[in-house]
Amino acid sequence: MQALVMAGGKGTRMGFCGVEKPMIEVGGIYTIERVINALKSAKNINKILVSVSPETPDTKRYMQEIDIDTVDTSGDDYVEDLHTAFKILDGEYILTCPSDIPLLRPFTVDAFVDYFNNNPNDSMTAIIEETSVINTGITPSYDFELDGAKWVLSGMNIMHREKTLSDETLDCSYFMTDCVDLAINMNTQYEIGIARSYFI
Repeated sequence: MQALVMAGGKGTRMGFCGVEKPMIEVGGIYTIERVINALKSAKNINKILVSVSPETPDTKRYMQEIDIDTVDTSGDDYVEDLHTAFKILDGEYILTCPSDIPLLRPFTVDAFVDYFNNNPNDSMTAIIEETSVINTGITPSYDFELDGAKWVLSGMNIMHREKTLSDETLDCSYFMTDCVDLAINMNTQYEIGIARSYFI
């Protein structure tokens, strides 16, 4: 399966820190590089594309240095950026992943794709038990109830490429997990500190 890493956002919740969010170091390694390494080591991923924008020029330069393909997007609108990247890719289904989940492991990526392959649908979203997120020290900004429990979106999805491009309504299913590597999504300085604490 092909993978798209979204790395063109403005990161406004992060506040000014002089560094693009994908290029923030966690455990001495850039956040986006940790995500790329997990995808490269996953047995189910055969191509990686990174979406960049005028907001992330350093990220684009670094991706070129480590020989990872990029696509230029506006960085202003998630759906528009997604469509721009999906026109470059050619897989039937695309795994989309944020660039700010530095704990991501190849095992989790493969488990997610394997589950999808055994339960195909137009799209699938990885969701984390709310208690697993809270136990890391993070307070979720958004949660929802499903099957009598509360869940938090991870930002990792699998989507039918052509149906997405044609703006069809996608039937969605869920990959329910308590994996901590999907629970820590760095949107604030506090969450950066939590992510870094796992590498001390």
